[in-house]
Amino acid sequence: MNDPTTIRRLYGRSRGRPLRQGQAALIEDLLPQLSVPAEGPIDSVSLFGGDRPLHFEIGFGGGEHLAYRADLLPDHGFIGAEPFLNGVATALGHIREAHLANVRVHMGDALEVMARLPDASLRFVYLLHPDPWPKARHAKRRMVNDGPLDLIAAKLQSGGEFRVGTDDPTYCRWAMMVMNRRRDFDWLAESAKHFLTRPGGWPETRYEAKARREGREVWYFRYRRV
Repeated sequence: MNDPTTIRRLYGRSRGRPLRQGQAALIEDLLPQLSVPAEGPIDSVSLFGGDRPLHFEIGFGGGEHLAYRADLLPDHGFIGAEPFLNGVATALGHIREAHLANVRVHMGDALEVMARLPDASLRFVYLLHPDPWPKARHAKRRMVNDGPLDLIAAKLQSGGEFRVGTDDPTYCRWAMMVMNRRRDFDWLAESAKHFLTRPGGWPETRYEAKARREGREVWYFRYRRV
């Protein structure tokens, strides 16, 4: 498997408009309490104090999905990685509001953190509305590529699930092409309704709501690690 540090690097902005006072306080006070350790191996025990199923969300945006799933499954552990400061601040607000003790956050590259987990330690990996990088010359920057997928496959348990959501037609076609040629994932869809209808326990995110307001279709992909 490739060294994850050579698979990809982060592109784009790390912050947007200035944080509000309350958001800045969350970054200052709550983020250090919930941050994944900066280096060294990590696992369920080191992060949550005991053995529990682990979930990992790559690029959690504003954290709506991360917080919803963590609240739904309080006995599971959730790791979320997001490089965008404003998104981290928003997610911390959701975590505080719901009093979630089963979430750990990394502000930075998801793959660097994932690489430090034991193999076959994740029950779910989520990749919802990733940056589509629509230009062909930028296709190598997409998260759905063989380098990142090799790492995701290594960290998922047998029978674990990789979920991808997108409203971008180019990314939809790309993801289907890349995933369909892999032998380590089974696509959990028997008909079109299985990827055109949001599955139970998969909440609507702000990106999905925006896509629907603007008249775009949304696709939901579920893959089982084999």
